[in-house]
Order: sequence, then C-alpha cells, then structure tokens
Amino acid sequence: MSFSIVLETENLANADAHGLIDAIEALAHQSLPPTAANEVLLIDSGDSPPDLLAQLRHQYPWIKVHHAPMGTRYYNAKMLGAELATGAIVVYYDCDCVYEPNWLQAMLTSFTRADIQLVAGETTTRSVGIYGTAMALTYIFPQYSGRNNLTPVNQYFLNNVAFRREFLLQHPIAFELPLYRGHCAIHADELRQKGYTIWSQPQARATHAPPNGLSHFFWRFLLIGHDYYWQKKLLKGAVSSDPALSGIKGKMQVFYDRVSKMIANNPHRLIFFPLAMPIAIASAILIYVGYLITSLNPHYLLKAYDKILGE
Repeated sequence: MSFSIVLETENLANADAHGLIDAIEALAHQSLPPTAANEVLLIDSGDSPPDLLAQLRHQYPWIKVHHAPMGTRYYNAKMLGAELATGAIVVYYDCDCVYEPNWLQAMLTSFTRADIQLVAGETTTRSVGIYGTAMALTYIFPQYSGRNNLTPVNQYFLNNVAFRREFLLQHPIAFELPLYRGHCAIHADELRQKGYTIWSQPQARATHAPPNGLSHFFWRFLLIGHDYYWQKKLLKGAVSSDPALSGIKGKMQVFYDRVSKMIANNPHRLIFFPLAMPIAIASAILIYVGYLITSLNPHYLLKAYDKILGE
C-alpha cells in the first residue's frame, strides 16, 4: 500500500527545537525507510527556526516542507497534512517524539486486514532520572502495555497513529473545539459510536518528551486540567472509556497501573521515587487547579495561554 508520513512543527512552540532533529533522525533509521513513502510532509506553522529547517532539508532531501499560516494549530496542521497527502495510508508522526526502528513497519503491516481503518501505536513519556520518573507517573502518556498483538482500544494519540486516508477525510478530526489538546479523544469516541474499531499495535512504539522547563511544566499541567473539564463536558456519558476522567477512583487506577508497569519494566526506577513524588504531586495539583479554574471560567486558561504565546 502507498503511504504518506505527516508531522508538524506546532509542538515546537514549547518543546526543544532540537527535538525535531532527533525525531527526523529516528525516522531516517526506520527499518522501512521513509523514502518508500509517497511523501514525508512537514507542516511548518512558523514554529521551527528557518536555519534548522534548511539544515534538515539539506540532510534529508526526502522531507517536503509545506508552509502553513502562522499560528496554525496542532490539529489543523494534522488535517491539512491528510488533505495534502497522496498515499492510501496517512501515518502521523510528531516533532517531539522518538520512534523505535521497527515502528513504521509495524504500523503499516497492520493494514493488511481490509477491515482495519486506523491503527494506534503506543506512546510513553521519555523518562530519565528524578524528573523523568515524575513525568512518567503523571504526564499524559501511559506505560507500554506489554502486549504483542493487535488489540481493540478506546483511544489513540495523534503523535502515533495511522489512518486510511479516505476514511479520515470522511470522518475528520474536529479542530474547532475549546480544547488545547485532547481532540483525538473526542474523535475516538465519535468513531466508536459509529461502530468503528480503534486497533492498537503495541509493536509500534514511541517515546514523547516531557514538559520542557518550568514554564512549560506549569502551563502544560494547568491545560491538562482545562482539557479534562472540556472532555468530560463534550463526551458526556462516554467518559468511562478513560479512567482518568472518571473521578478519584479512576485516577488512582491509572496511577497504580503506571507504577506497577514501571517497576516491572525497570525495577531500578524505584530509587528515584522519593524525590520524584513531590514533582508528581505538584503536577497533580496543577491539573486540579486547571480543572477548577476552567469549571469557573471555561475559556480563561486557553485564552491566557494563547496571549502569552503571542507576546
């Protein structure tokens, strides 16, 4: 099958710009080379330094840069990529993630079944030392599941998912929502309500960078609280599909699952727990504060964040 790879630079508004170099390098070293793609589309919304883009285009001539209007948001950029792509499969990649060498191969071979319309890989937080351990406990992404085979799941992350292009264009991701991130949770629920299955390919693995610096940490966790509020409101009765949205019991279930899998994968991480817990607690408090502020003034945090980015 023909395929296209789409990544964007909007995440670089907060992330380390040099993370894009690591992301592209990981793509260059895939077991299925990116040159096999119809195109590798980099949707640039003005968040990547021009000299860095020029360097990447020189080093990796298979990158095709499309300049989107300044301020193009993450989900707009992703859907624009789907419209521009020519492959039968659209594979989504992020500029702040690093992907294992067999990621692309694992993702695409899943589509040998004609009934499969989308396949989600597994993304976890890139965690090193005390801070990384804290982020592995409280940031968005779970630990790897440990599964080996395709499995139906309730959600996907847009940094690690592939769609049949025509299917995605027929069932687009709504980006005019009062969310910072989390639009894919709404999209996943809509697809499941229509009877479609979201398949997880646990062999397609990636790691996502944790928040970069104090300001990013502060705002990112506040906005997770903001998004939780709006996801619960928009999903209404379907929130039970995500334990993190189903109250204290659900959040404790998520925390226990992360701790147990982290210890199973790397028992040595236990030595970081005592110093990591204050950071994890601080992030959890910020999520709660963000949720509370949004419940009182639903649009305040996102507007305040956009204003800071624009200054």
